[in-house]
Amino acid sequence: MKVNVLSGNMLKVIAAVCMAIDHIGMLFFPKITLLRIIGRLSFPIFAYMIAEGCRYTKNKLKYFGLIFFPAAICQGAYYLVDNKGKYMCVLITFSLSILMIYALQYLKKVVFAHEKSVLKILLGGALFALLVWGTWKANTLLQIDYGFWGSMLAVFISIFQPAGREDKSILNKTDHIFVHAVMMTLGLWLLSFSKGVMKVQIYSLLSVIVMLLYSGEKGKWNMKYFFYVFYPVHLALLGGIYLLIR
Repeated sequence: MKVNVLSGNMLKVIAAVCMAIDHIGMLFFPKITLLRIIGRLSFPIFAYMIAEGCRYTKNKLKYFGLIFFPAAICQGAYYLVDNKGKYMCVLITFSLSILMIYALQYLKKVVFAHEKSVLKILLGGALFALLVWGTWKANTLLQIDYGFWGSMLAVFISIFQPAGREDKSILNKTDHIFVHAVMMTLGLWLLSFSKGVMKVQIYSLLSVIVMLLYSGEKGKWNMKYFFYVFYPVHLALLGGIYLLIR
């Protein structure tokens, strides 16, 4: 019996629906905890798809831009509401994740290269460590959504993934959905018990069950750009309704 039945598009739809339910609960029904629990599934699923996107993208700069530019638009809107400007949305969280994953991919390539260069390995390690430190430091200065461990979740998932499409290294032997599930679970435990997250965050571990149903396929429909637009648009719609009825 085949259990890997969910395509990447289907996972993103599930995550988007859960995110909308979460934000509806936050704005309109704050006393209904179930809505926030359902919402805990969204972030980990998107984090997993971020790791997948970094792995399969043909254009790393474009992929980063598709996450970062909507993030910049959202931050502009947040600044108009709160001119202190310390809150950073989840797209900023994922932008940091992508930069760290790219550095990790480079480190993997030089470590597992046939002709190893000690200098490149040291530079790759230093770059990755610098980005991890920079992410931690940014989280001490700003209110980045899901915090440091939220930024690290997609990185945890990508650790045992090959470093891109053409990677033929030993990492192909560790590239198994159950290995990624273990790393995702570890990351979610660290996130759930870190400071500044919701008490219901522990329910995010249920997302691992959903992820295990991933087929590894993109899906038939080209829905890539829908998901980059959905986040800011649904926030604008819900925020507008909230302002009208409060």
